[in-house]
Amino acid sequence: MDRVVKFKRQVVGKNGSKYEEMEGEEFPSEDAQSPSNQVEISNGSDSNSPSKSASFEKTTGVVEQLAEDTYTVEEAVDAIGFGSFQIKLSLLTGLAWMADAMEMMILSILSPALHCSWRLTEFERALITVVVFCGMMLSSWFWGKVCDKYGRKVELIFCSVVTFYFGLLSAASPNFVWMLLLRGLVGFGIGGAPQSVTLYAEFLPSATRAKCVVAIEVFWVIGTCFEVLLAYFVMPILGWRWLLAFSACPLLIFSVCCAWLPESARFLIASGRPDKAVAVLERIAASNNKPMPLGRIVEAKQGSKRGRVADLFIPETRNTTFLLWFIWFATAFSYYGLVLMTTELFEYSDGCHGGDLSPAMDKASANCYLNCRLLNRKDYMDLLWTTLAEGPGLVLTFLIIDRIGRKKTMALEFALFSFFTFLLFICTSRCIRRHYEQ
Repeated sequence: MDRVVKFKRQVVGKNGSKYEEMEGEEFPSEDAQSPSNQVEISNGSDSNSPSKSASFEKTTGVVEQLAEDTYTVEEAVDAIGFGSFQIKLSLLTGLAWMADAMEMMILSILSPALHCSWRLTEFERALITVVVFCGMMLSSWFWGKVCDKYGRKVELIFCSVVTFYFGLLSAASPNFVWMLLLRGLVGFGIGGAPQSVTLYAEFLPSATRAKCVVAIEVFWVIGTCFEVLLAYFVMPILGWRWLLAFSACPLLIFSVCCAWLPESARFLIASGRPDKAVAVLERIAASNNKPMPLGRIVEAKQGSKRGRVADLFIPETRNTTFLLWFIWFATAFSYYGLVLMTTELFEYSDGCHGGDLSPAMDKASANCYLNCRLLNRKDYMDLLWTTLAEGPGLVLTFLIIDRIGRKKTMALEFALFSFFTFLLFICTSRCIRRHYEQ
């Protein structure tokens, strides 16, 4: 960046002083990085001369930068790098992710318990899960609007409080209808939970973003495993109502901890509050003990319009939109289908796909909704092992995502999932090693 140095001649005499502008001179960018951006040159007689009436000339050089240095939020985050701030944010975001995982995992544990307590039909059992996902689907647009207007921090606090409140109330549900209503409202709150990962990714340097987002999924595994362990100790003694109440508590803890959470710097700059965005970035820099970039903060695309739903269907993005929708549908269908199917297999009494063999029970009796089987501690321990199986998948993703890319990683893991799910068609006992022990 070239700079122009303009000089002003200051003529001082008995009748006062005046400025005369002189010719400018162009300097290369190396000189622009000089510690001093002002040059002072003295001409004329010495100011200490005995003759006070003598006039003298002082020339002052002023450096004027043709183009001011600017930076975006993304450039500032990359310059600050990964440090203690991101570690603290990882723990807080992980707490939110863990709490929501518990609320989702409880669906597979709650269904068998309510089947026995309220003698629910298979359709009614399915509705308890369906209303949660319907609440999530209906609320996604609402939480997006809240984020755009009030910011991600406000949205996360609000949705966490909603999920905690209705999760706690569902523990006191007097009947099936109230349970459907309250669990649907829990799903409405869970619909805003993914914004925690979005906010987390905005504060990550681009060099470490992919691995950190994968690593944060460890907290989802921790949440599901913690829910199973909680059920292991609570369900046989206190029952499903206390399990629902205890499962909602981590969301309250997260809501209180959100007082430390900063607002999204990207949201602040997009909403016309650059001073607050700079304050957030300065806080991150101070926490990481790194300097802030020099210059003035600007939007990544100045003058661009905010996104609209209609932009998803323009010719340039239409195919990508439908493809991503299908990928998310397949992911949710596969993951939650497998989670919910696990406890169903434990209840099945054919002795072939995980359930215990009951020779005296015919097929009609096994499928009767009046026949129920509560999960025992052995079931919870087996459920814990199947839940921990997510761990190796996360390790594999962490190791290969930057080497082969996101698309190939996703394709490889979908193929592995399909292969191992197909193996469930094979008739085996719950634990294959029993065949080798006999």
